[in-house]
Formats: sequence, structure tokens, C-alpha cells
Amino acid sequence: MADPTSFAGRWWRYLQERFPLHQHGPLIASFSFCAVSFSSARRGAGWPEVSAVAVAAITSLCFFLQLRIADEFKDAEEDRRWRPYRPVPRGLVTLRGLAVLFIIAAAVQLALALWWSPIQAVVLLIAWVYLAAMSFEFGCRAWLTARPVTYLLSHMLIMPIVDFYGTACDWATTSGRPPSGLVAFLGASFATGLVIELGRKIRSPEREEEGVRTYSVLWGPRPAVLWWWLCVALATGLGCLAGHEAGVLPQAGAILVGGACAALLAAWRFARAPVGDAGKRIELAAGLWTLLIYATLGLTPQLCR
Repeated sequence: MADPTSFAGRWWRYLQERFPLHQHGPLIASFSFCAVSFSSARRGAGWPEVSAVAVAAITSLCFFLQLRIADEFKDAEEDRRWRPYRPVPRGLVTLRGLAVLFIIAAAVQLALALWWSPIQAVVLLIAWVYLAAMSFEFGCRAWLTARPVTYLLSHMLIMPIVDFYGTACDWATTSGRPPSGLVAFLGASFATGLVIELGRKIRSPEREEEGVRTYSVLWGPRPAVLWWWLCVALATGLGCLAGHEAGVLPQAGAILVGGACAALLAAWRFARAPVGDAGKRIELAAGLWTLLIYATLGLTPQLCR
């Protein structure tokens, strides 16, 4: 364990608090494997190359770290005012240090893309452009802040964009063009992004913090959890459509519908008693759903060939 007062110790502490690898790692690994594997299955090929999955996973990890860093900059003023316990306002790390980490992550992404394929570098550039636009709130921060649903939808488009990058780790070095049948898969990724984002911002009333914009404050706890489950239902429908495109609708559909029913139970329990750590259970259910849908769409087309 690194000395918490050392340079490495401070950054390790930052990651533990704001980007815990033990939580994000399995989700990102599942996300990346699914993208490469689904594309491979749509091309009629076998299991994806380990190197392709590794490029997708490392690059995706960097993307999600960059998103966290971008949030640190966007929320710096609010954090100083309302959340002084967070790493940046309390001085654990600095915004300058985070900017350097962002650039290092970008350098890793570019090196991997250039090593993998020139096409991969082009897809990376597309993702970077959208990430940059997001980081500057598309030049209309006040307008978006006043419209939280538009804000949510515009920011969650990064999910299918990163997923598309993952699929390119398969097709960029083989056919050179995306296989057919990716639209439903990318749609399911978008809907799952909504499940994650809503799930992490639903809390019981006594767990709300002043100055923190959660969906349970915006809409109320019960309507918020209803919208969360409707996003699960949307992801289920699009996931089933992707399963149909891959020729595994019965298998994928059974798993995803079962998962949606479990999520409905979690939503019902929260709506029945939105108290204590009930919001944490919704966040956990969102993470489990994410693992389920990506494991299902990544594995069933290969296992059922």
C-alpha cells in the first residue's frame, strides 16, 4: 500500500475516491469485450482476438477516466462551495495535475490506435471531438443546466460512441468497415448509459446533499426510480433487437427479460420504502444490469453459434 502522503499515495487515494478501479474495471472490461465480440459475431467470425479486446479495454478505461477528469473541471466551483470534502477542493490533487493525467491518457489512446490501425485513429478522433464538446458543455452550459433531461441525453451519447470505438477494434483490421446490425447494439449501449447515470443519482431523501443535483430531487424519488426502470426496459428491448440481429434472440431475450424483472423488483422496493441506503441498492442494480447486458450480448452470439 502506497504511503497516503506520498505523490503516488495521493493519486491512488484520488482513484479510490473518484474512479475506483475495482468497481469500474469489471464494467469496462465487460463493455469492451462485448463491443469487440459482438462485432466479430456479426462478421461471422469466431471469438475476438485478445489483443483487440485489450486495445478496446485500455482505451475505454482512458475514456471514462477522462470523463471523470472533465467533470472535476466542470464542477470545480460547485465542489468548492458545496462539496469541500472532495479531493480537488481539499487539496489532495490539483486541477493542473488532473490535466496532465488527461493528456497522458490521451497519449496512451493515440499510441494504441496508431499501433492498431489507421482507421482506429480516425474513429478515436471522432470520439475525441465529442468528448471535447462535452467537456465544454457544447458551448451552452447555462442552457443545458436549465434542461437536465437534454443535458442527460446529450452527454450519454458518449456511450455508443465509445462502444463504436470498441467495435472498430474488431472490424478496422479485418473488413475495414462496420458490420451490419450494430445500430440496435449501440442503441442498447445508449440506454444502458442512461440506466447507469440515473441509477447513481437516485437517493432517499435523507441521503440528499445540498447543492447536488440528483434525479430524485428533480423528479421526486418514486418518479425517478420509475424513469430508471423504463430505461432498463428500453435497454432490454434494444438488447433483444441486437440479439435478433445476431441470431440469438431466444437466449439473449430470456436473460435480459429476467434481468429487467429483477430490476423491476429493485425499483418497486425503492418506491415502496425510499429510505436509508435504498438509493445505493439502485446504483448497485444499475451496475449489475450493465454487467448482465454486456455479458449477454458479448457471449451468447459466440456460445450459440
